[in-house]
Amino acid sequence: MLNDIFIKPFVDMFAAPDFLLQVLWEGLVSGILYALIALGFVLIYRSSRIFNFAQGIMVVFAALTLVGLHAMGVPAWVAVVLTLAVMFGLAVTIERVVLRPLVGQPDIILFMATIGITLFLIGLGEIIFGGENKVMITEQLGIPTGSVVLEPWGGLLILEQKDITAVIVAALLVVGLLLFLNKTRMGRAIRALGDDHQAALSVGISLQTIWVLVWFIAGIIALVTGVAWGARAGVSFALEVIAYKALPVLMLGGLESITGAIIGGLMIGMLEKLFEIYWGQPLLGGNTETWFAFVLALIVLLFRPQGLFGEKIIERV
Repeated sequence: MLNDIFIKPFVDMFAAPDFLLQVLWEGLVSGILYALIALGFVLIYRSSRIFNFAQGIMVVFAALTLVGLHAMGVPAWVAVVLTLAVMFGLAVTIERVVLRPLVGQPDIILFMATIGITLFLIGLGEIIFGGENKVMITEQLGIPTGSVVLEPWGGLLILEQKDITAVIVAALLVVGLLLFLNKTRMGRAIRALGDDHQAALSVGISLQTIWVLVWFIAGIIALVTGVAWGARAGVSFALEVIAYKALPVLMLGGLESITGAIIGGLMIGMLEKLFEIYWGQPLLGGNTETWFAFVLALIVLLFRPQGLFGEKIIERV
């Protein structure tokens, strides 16, 4: 029994290295998308100390808006621009209608407000777009749908071109985001709010402007993620459940760490695939991907409550 648990999976893993690469690739793609969703959480939390429970439904709403606009006859790339405009309008509305009146309220009130935003967007999305599954407009956006076949070690490694595109776009988005945060005035203002909220406000940084900006950036991330996930699994409200996989990524990487969100997403994506294939299916009957990430995050929190990359909080009494 111990041999089946501890030794045989590793033997199987390295006996077929091409299949191991296939599993790692699938996990890498999932992990990058988890990391993107987690970045939306991190940006909003760093700038406002709000845990944005609505980030998951924002992914769904952005994807549904894109597909819905195209279904009404709007050209694909025009639909992308209009969807970005919708996400900007959503950011402005959330700041003015929900967040601005709640400035100074306890964190739990702001958290509950994001749950309210979630329920509102679910209802609005179902009224406008319906609840049925929709097909992402990958070909209309110029996203290739074929496969690339490699032959490492005499075996086969199949890479879906839409997954390759998703990885490249996600990497460019992360690089662009890091450059924005580190090289631009508004990016430094966001970082300043995250480092010291009161000091940033005292030097004239506009809280309202930063909130609109970070919610809009979170909307852009939601759209990219929605397109990538929609190309893989269709566009429906079931994507919201996938988006919640970002929660263990945050627990693993830390709520305030962009680096933690990226590394945590990649770790969870690849480890859950490895566990599912080499331990879950043979020993537990499969379907371990639904809970593995949460168990892993719980184990990490037992030993490091702030996450692997979060800052340790020391309170003096």
